[in-house]
Amino acid sequence: MLARTEAEQLVSTVPTEPYIAGRWDSSHSVDTFDVIDPVTERRLTTVAAAGAHEVDEAVSHARSALDEGVWGRTDGSGRARLLNHLADLIEARSEEFATLESLDIGKPGFEPRAIDLPQTIQAFRYFAGWADKVEGRSIPTSPYMGRPTHSYTVREPVGVVAAITPWNSPTMIGAWKIAPALAAGCAVVLKPPEDAPLTSLLLASLVEEAGFPAGAFSVLPGRGAVTGHLLADHPGVDKISFTGSPETGYKVAVAAAKGFRRTTLELGGKSPQIVFEDADLDEAARGVAVGIFANQGEVCAAGSRILVARSVYDEFVERLVACARDIKVGDPFDEGTTMGALINARQLERVSEYITAGTDDGARLITGGGRPYSKGFFVEPTLFAEVDNSMTIARREIFGPVGAIISFDAESDAVAIANDSEYALAATLWTSDVSRAHVVARRVRAGAVAINGWAPLDPRLPWGGSKLSGQGRELGWAGIEANTEEKTVTAVLSYSPAK
Repeated sequence: MLARTEAEQLVSTVPTEPYIAGRWDSSHSVDTFDVIDPVTERRLTTVAAAGAHEVDEAVSHARSALDEGVWGRTDGSGRARLLNHLADLIEARSEEFATLESLDIGKPGFEPRAIDLPQTIQAFRYFAGWADKVEGRSIPTSPYMGRPTHSYTVREPVGVVAAITPWNSPTMIGAWKIAPALAAGCAVVLKPPEDAPLTSLLLASLVEEAGFPAGAFSVLPGRGAVTGHLLADHPGVDKISFTGSPETGYKVAVAAAKGFRRTTLELGGKSPQIVFEDADLDEAARGVAVGIFANQGEVCAAGSRILVARSVYDEFVERLVACARDIKVGDPFDEGTTMGALINARQLERVSEYITAGTDDGARLITGGGRPYSKGFFVEPTLFAEVDNSMTIARREIFGPVGAIISFDAESDAVAIANDSEYALAATLWTSDVSRAHVVARRVRAGAVAINGWAPLDPRLPWGGSKLSGQGRELGWAGIEANTEEKTVTAVLSYSPAK
């Protein structure tokens, strides 16, 4: 792992302008934005923001690449070779990606090395494997006007995909959107988060090095309210894949509805972690702590509602508090740091307001709640006990290291509390009873349920939720379906059977 000074020097090697159809160009950019280090609060670099001209250029080149260019003529095996090459290039420079994620986002160095980068590389390789296997179906059909028919379907790329990614895990979540779209033959225009654009810009340079044809992939850094809005509203975009807040997701859905365009929306969660009385409490406490404190709690699937059987409530809470107090909050580049800083001052203020709301609503603050340092956007790992599911901290997505511990009596109560939420993204069950685990997994409303382990990710598994958590799925075969249209072809044959 690089030292902080070396990491800051690495930033100077990353391009800081839009990448459009194989070239870096900020000649028409009239705006810039600063990228701020969440730990030092210093400016890391200044990036040229894409405006209306750049958005139109990127979408137009993407359309041309599909309709008239080399990319549209590249077959599945060719796309697979390019995706595998890109995966190799990312792997070769994974240390740079991980370093930039720690610097840009504030997460401790072991997290991108253990999760984000391995998942990114696996996603590109997994979808490289699908690229030449996107098949249709042969469907037996009845004769037409007495003549035999031959009917089949083919899957074709949906077209130009706008991928809008969040700041908490931009490399990994970017791969979840980019890899299946490119594997399916779509052209991708990526709008990275303004708070953490560096790894997306580095990725663009590797896409170029991998040899993708011009127009297959573009990156448009900029503010969400400007660049993101222009991209989502552009009539040349055929599909929008967005990860972010429900409020912004609603705006994206409205923009897409104007042309009845496809969307995949992953909009966060308020995920329950249910600890039954027969769980291994030591293992559950460690796992629950990971589920709420990983990436400073800035995780869509953060297990922020912790439901605990009343018979083991006090015992479990004691263990969980010990786990929280063992966390070392600090600079991601300092040895021993296990939790870093929140992304920006706005997020720090938001999380602090929710901590105040928890106390005001009558929950008992049992650890954390403060700022450990005067500099940087840090907040302590925070736990509230005696929480009711109607309280603000149990209803709203905080997106910070704040856990709400709720007691329950019967299994049916746990399921009812878990499902009493506007979100339905993920859930975790902690129990030694295998039968109970599978029964409850079916009853809990969530897009993904994990048993005795928080949010185990794999590009083979579809990912997404319902209710305010969004619509559609990414990853797995679902990722291919989400980026293709199924076309039906029926031939009426001139052949007539002999009489």
